Amino acid sequence: MSGRAGREEGVCEIASLNHDGSGVGHCDGKVVFVDGALPGEEVRFTYGRRKRRYDTGAAREILRAAHDRVVPRCPHFGVCGGCRLQHLDGAAQLRAKAGIVREAMAHIAKVDVESWAEPVASPVWGYRRKARLGVRVVPKKGGVLVGFRERQQSLLAPLSVCHTLNARLGQQLPALKALLERISVTEQIPQVEFAAGDETAALVFRHLVPLTDADVGQIAHFGETYGFAVYTQAGGPDTVRAVDREPAPLSYRLPAFDVELQFAPIDFVQINGETNRAMVSQAVDWLELRAETRVLDLFCGIGNFTLPIGRRARSVVGVEGAESLVGRARANGVRNGLSHIVFHAIDLEAQDLERLFADGEFDAALLDPPRTGALAAVKVLAEHHVPRLVYVSCNPATLARDADLLVHEYGYRLARLGVIDMFPHTHHVEAMALFLRES
Repeated sequence: MSGRAGREEGVCEIASLNHDGSGVGHCDGKVVFVDGALPGEEVRFTYGRRKRRYDTGAAREILRAAHDRVVPRCPHFGVCGGCRLQHLDGAAQLRAKAGIVREAMAHIAKVDVESWAEPVASPVWGYRRKARLGVRVVPKKGGVLVGFRERQQSLLAPLSVCHTLNARLGQQLPALKALLERISVTEQIPQVEFAAGDETAALVFRHLVPLTDADVGQIAHFGETYGFAVYTQAGGPDTVRAVDREPAPLSYRLPAFDVELQFAPIDFVQINGETNRAMVSQAVDWLELRAETRVLDLFCGIGNFTLPIGRRARSVVGVEGAESLVGRARANGVRNGLSHIVFHAIDLEAQDLERLFADGEFDAALLDPPRTGALAAVKVLAEHHVPRLVYVSCNPATLARDADLLVHEYGYRLARLGVIDMFPHTHHVEAMALFLRES
């Protein structure tokens, strides 16, 4: 039975971290997930919810601290839900994330990993080049709030600074709050989306009612003052409009492949630029491309992997479900002189992938699916005996589910697996797997 347990307390030893960054322990013969606790610690905690099979709680006192515990940098740590692991040393974060992937492979997939790769990591502060900040007007909390959701709640945690955000915005949150306080329809602005390229950055102001000319002028002046291209968004993605007629495009480079990719401010791009560069290089290395290789890149987005692969392979086919991203990918291919890359907009949850094999088989494939995984795509690739698959995952559970299918039903080997630290200080886990099948 679930319910609030008031101020009831318990004491427990923490053995590990679970998938959302809470410490896992036992108290009175029952599993308890303790927010703010780390493996190796003894903590006094306050109960939260009591369930039949487990309880939750929050650490109140650290009776014995873990060796890896550090002082969080952010003044909002513990309230803001954006980062949950700032109290854990960076190297220990990577070990914990690798442990989550190991457990998923052992208990969900029941698959042996032949070789573990070194983690792909990069600087852990100021890395976040994409963010969606909530906006609320709450007089009891000081008026306009700008930030991420609080832990375990739908309330908004107001931020004065964010050390994981790209500094162009992370250090300017008070100025953004002041701007929103001056706008006439602040209560009708639910969010501000941030995107940063290597050279330029953008803000997209979502509004539920029309902005006045004065509001637009305020937003434009803010952009000029702080160096942002500014956009408004009245509805869906197709309603994004630049305030300036010709804003500087957003782009990032992958120097190892002499590739530059342009993207729109609300397009999906990997959140951590430096880690993305290292991840792309590792993926291309694992594909073992040769001049005659034919590659299929699924969930290709704007061409993040496709274009680098195209520098090394004979031909590449990129597939994405969103027409807008496919259009951006094609333009990026042309801009980088990669005319031999072909892009298709196809529903990757369906069996439409079959028609991609009409022109011949593929020597290798790369998959970078969303959290739901790539079950339908994996089945098609396996049935066509594609011998080398590189799978980039942002969800260990669905990666394990798909690994189970590939290994136990289709005869692949999980030859290599490694963690990618795309989201330092958060509980999000990214991984890359290499599956091989003898022809």
